Amino acid sequence: MMRYRCRKVAVKARWLLPFTFFAFLLLFACTEAKEHTAPAINPEDSVSMMTSYGVNTLISDSGVIKYRIVTEQWDVNTVRQPSRWEFMKGIFFEQFDEQFHVQGYIQADTAWYFDQQRLWKLRGRVNLRNINGLIYTSEELYWDGIKHEFYSNCYSKVVTPERTIEGTYFRSDEKMDHYMVSNSQGSFLANDIDAEPDTTQTAP
Repeated sequence: MMRYRCRKVAVKARWLLPFTFFAFLLLFACTEAKEHTAPAINPEDSVSMMTSYGVNTLISDSGVIKYRIVTEQWDVNTVRQPSRWEFMKGIFFEQFDEQFHVQGYIQADTAWYFDQQRLWKLRGRVNLRNINGLIYTSEELYWDGIKHEFYSNCYSKVVTPERTIEGTYFRSDEKMDHYMVSNSQGSFLANDIDAEPDTTQTAP
């Protein structure tokens, strides 16, 4: 009877040994767990520090209100170099004189403003109209706030009550009173037939 009991205890001990070894492996595996970390954010992919929706605001220059900006989305990103404002869903400008009279407007499908350089870059169906009835269209236009001028290296079209000019290079002052279109072609009035192909025009 005693011999049977000893044999029974030995059998139980033999079955417990594999389970004890398995539990030890689990405990060791938990202590060796590795931490999973995400890669560092690339500065070029960094998110904007401010995003505004449904914007309709006035912008002043030297203490005088000069512009109205209307846009669906306005992102401000100061991490990317150079820092910039982004208007990826389109933008509409109105420009005012000192008496708050509308002098013209600009609209584009996409726009960036590089605040340190005071430079606007407008892309996609750019349309501009000034107080004299001049209409400018292009796929790209730069607006330099330091030199106070517009310029473009893309195909541009200028339409005035007197003439229509098309060319591959455009430069103008901010009021569009004095502008230059190079490599130009277009239609003119009879008294403008002798105009040069590369023309510099002054608004009447």
